[in-house]
Amino acid sequence: MESKTITQKPEYGNWVSLGLIRKVFFIFIFFTVVDAALWAWLPGWLPLKITVTLLALFTLTAAIYFCFARYLFSPKGKDVQNQITDLLLSRISWNGDGKALDIGCGSGALTIKIAKKYGNAHITGVDYWDGSWGYSKKRCEENSRIEGVSSRTDFIRADASKLPFADHSFDAVVSNLTFHEVKSIRDKYVLIDEALRVLKNGGCFVFQDLFLFRACYPHLNEHIELLRKSGIGNITFLDTSKSSFIPRTLKLPFMAGTIGILYGTK
Repeated sequence: MESKTITQKPEYGNWVSLGLIRKVFFIFIFFTVVDAALWAWLPGWLPLKITVTLLALFTLTAAIYFCFARYLFSPKGKDVQNQITDLLLSRISWNGDGKALDIGCGSGALTIKIAKKYGNAHITGVDYWDGSWGYSKKRCEENSRIEGVSSRTDFIRADASKLPFADHSFDAVVSNLTFHEVKSIRDKYVLIDEALRVLKNGGCFVFQDLFLFRACYPHLNEHIELLRKSGIGNITFLDTSKSSFIPRTLKLPFMAGTIGILYGTK
């Protein structure tokens, strides 16, 4: 009898986590139970009953939407998550010699993509891994091993606002949809400045985030001008949300509707 070889596959997760979907469904169930109890046992109170009914319908709609969004992000759907990451990857202007830093590496997807594209480079991925997305350092290392790049990658737990590296440590610095998630600091522009601090002069940077979401990034154009005046003359902004591969259903402000890429050379 021939033995079957079991091929391991990396697990990169989905930006719409199952945990989020479960939470929304639980909230829907809660409102549904309360709604049923109000209509069955409480006479009058019509405004309250209608409000709870609407809340139940809203959370059900949200749960269905998040399920559909998860499908669109996944390889089994439209593979939007991978395409957004690849768009960032395509903006890296680097010969691949030296070291690169991936800030907010999550499950290691971008770190590993860079390592596979640049065979002579060493890539460091940093993340806080607070458990919100189900990612971990262990998963990153396992994915890196499965993808065959573990000898050229390493993963470190760190806060994006206080990177544990000296000035001018890396030849390339990237970050994919991380800065807006950092809870330790409100001013997200500080995170951009911190990322540029560890980049060598002449090195390339590519940052993708919710740059068009004004609550996170007010006065974006003004900050870009400040960066230019500080000596970073080669800097460009790309509106990711206009990409044709992103379905209209995902172009909401809290999904992919405010994503942009800031890239250039220090």
